Amino acid sequence: MPNFEITTASADDLTMLAEWAHEESWNPGLTDRHAFFAADPRGFLVGRLDGDPISCVSVVRYGTGFGFLGFYLTRPELRGRGYGLRTWQAGMARLEGRNVGLDGVVAQQPNYRKSGFRSFWTNMRWEGHPVDAPTAPPGTVLVDARTIPFDRLAAYDRRFFPAERDSFLAPWIADPARIPLAAVRDGELRGLAVRRPCRTASRIGPVYAESPEVAGALIGALAAADPDTPVAVDVPDVNPAAVRLVERLGLSPSFETARMYTGPSPDIDHAGLFGITSLELG
Repeated sequence: MPNFEITTASADDLTMLAEWAHEESWNPGLTDRHAFFAADPRGFLVGRLDGDPISCVSVVRYGTGFGFLGFYLTRPELRGRGYGLRTWQAGMARLEGRNVGLDGVVAQQPNYRKSGFRSFWTNMRWEGHPVDAPTAPPGTVLVDARTIPFDRLAAYDRRFFPAERDSFLAPWIADPARIPLAAVRDGELRGLAVRRPCRTASRIGPVYAESPEVAGALIGALAAADPDTPVAVDVPDVNPAAVRLVERLGLSPSFETARMYTGPSPDIDHAGLFGITSLELG
């Protein structure tokens, strides 16, 4: 492969990667790249053949011991020639020594297992127009999450994610194209959810909540913000209450991945995780 090289992606490259992801039916958020780039500017790699981009992977570092791999793609006409593998190997080298997570599509899961990943749960994307969404429980109010001090939001997010990720979370919530809602009762955070525009169904993620009722109220309120556009939530089956909730809301399964790690499953609050943030960055 004399004319193949792997480089760090530019901010403009992330726009291209989002288009590639759209072609794979992953339906990324229209402005996800802003938060992605802020999370780890050196965490996106692009393979170039004779200068043309043909492969990519994201290998974002969080803290000192965790990393997340995503955006693993090779252009369809060039698959099977080793370019993707070279890109993968460069990405994994960047995360050496860390527990690495990913959300693997069904077709690639055997290959990920060969690389040392183990499956811990299934994420299923549920889409549609929620019906009969519950209202917030008594005493619980839904407010714009941007009115909550950021340190409280970051501490709450840390319950559901393996590492601190303030540089990612801030633009994820603050992006003016998004709708972030927090559930508050007795002055304490009881839930958090963010709706972001996509090319097809708007995605809601994360969805954190102390109960199915709070999660359902957040999803219902976010869906009502634009009732003509369907919503999509990536639901982890490690929380059975989350699966029952989206079934009760009348949403339909459409896309499946497996949450996989090279090490042990991180100690997070699975019972409060009703929707993951992003298939690409965890």
